[in-house]
Amino acid sequence: MARPRKQTYPLETYLNGNKDGDISNNADTQRKPAWKAIINGLIVTILTDDYIPPIILAEEDNSQLDIVDGGSRTAAFMMYRYGNYKITSSVENSLISYKKKVKDENGNIIWEDATFDIKGKTYDQLPEELKKKFNAYQIETVIHENCDKNRIATYIKRYNEHSSMNTNQKAFTYIDKFANRIRKMMDSRFFLECNVYSDNDNEKGVVERIIVETIMCMNHFEAWTKEAKRLFKYINDNATENEFDILEKNLHRLENIITDDIKDIFNKKDSFIFLTVFDRFTKLGVSDTKFADFLREFKTNYRGNRRNRNGLIFDEIKQSSSTKAKQVITDKLELIDALMNEFLDNAGEDCSSVNVEKFIVENLDIDVDEFSDDLEDYNDTLDKLLDNTVKIGSKLLDKQNRLSLLAMMIYSYKEDKDLDKWMADYASKNNTYFVDQKRNFLHMKNDFEQYIKKCA
Repeated sequence: MARPRKQTYPLETYLNGNKDGDISNNADTQRKPAWKAIINGLIVTILTDDYIPPIILAEEDNSQLDIVDGGSRTAAFMMYRYGNYKITSSVENSLISYKKKVKDENGNIIWEDATFDIKGKTYDQLPEELKKKFNAYQIETVIHENCDKNRIATYIKRYNEHSSMNTNQKAFTYIDKFANRIRKMMDSRFFLECNVYSDNDNEKGVVERIIVETIMCMNHFEAWTKEAKRLFKYINDNATENEFDILEKNLHRLENIITDDIKDIFNKKDSFIFLTVFDRFTKLGVSDTKFADFLREFKTNYRGNRRNRNGLIFDEIKQSSSTKAKQVITDKLELIDALMNEFLDNAGEDCSSVNVEKFIVENLDIDVDEFSDDLEDYNDTLDKLLDNTVKIGSKLLDKQNRLSLLAMMIYSYKEDKDLDKWMADYASKNNTYFVDQKRNFLHMKNDFEQYIKKCA
């Protein structure tokens, strides 16, 4: 293995490389940069031309450079140069000495001793002389060549052994296979707006762990472990791209229904549990707005009053002070599932164990990908159709009949045919249905096809 090479950049060149993407501060398994605590001191160091240790880079075969060690320093440089960051009042040694360029009475350039207090100042408020000094500062780097994702992850673990990486940040270095997916998911609106995570949580690897816990709880709960390193390694070895696809779709659906009054349910402790519950909810064929309604009822009523079979309310369920023990999670999921099913049942929704997607696939002979993303829209359209065509009190509106009606709605889209006139005609002649929903669907489908022929 070749020794790493050393290279020095003017800070302006180094930061341009970051802006252009030639140097990435988002290596898949790298922890999220934590720059706030160090930025004041770094800017003073640069403007006084003091020493900053080398930044460690890994070079891929395509010449892409990834930051292995020095991500927080780089983020601090970028935030001051381009992020309009003001040096705070807590900065030490804020008076910076420099040579100020002036002209004498004859128009000749002379250099005078001057000082400038950077406290409360952004980069744009610096004197031109200090801007030039900032841009010209020489950043030392050490570059490891011919690196792939696995080697980069190895270097990140190695170089951060001396630093204060916490448990979550260390665990993230063991999920190189899906690290890039997780990074992109963290930028979704759900993780930016639909929760109550603190800035410190975002910097300390909490969101990364929530995503991994959710994938584990949704798909691999039989192998659950509360130990972070084992959790991340298991998902790296056993998860699939499709599992991440499903979670990503769920997050986008939640973005449309989570409002400020219920987003505090998604905290760093319970988020993965409620994300798992929502995944189960999506298989019931009920409008997503009902899930938001349930969360409101859970927050205002169920959470503090309803007890499980052991006599415990939700926040009392724990084991030896641990909230991540497998039995604790099992008990919480059982309680929430029971409360949700009760809520939906009282609201007139069918929350039976029938798998809506499986029913549609089997009876319409289509792939689940052809309709799953639009299931909520199909339910909303069906509600409008029934409101306009079926009389209140008709047995056709029974929740037990919902599945076959939903199948008819999806079938009509598949065949590009309108249901409105047929449904009005069908409802005028029928006030009952077959309990066997497959039989009922086939009966309605045949009636619809005969109606289309008659009207042709």
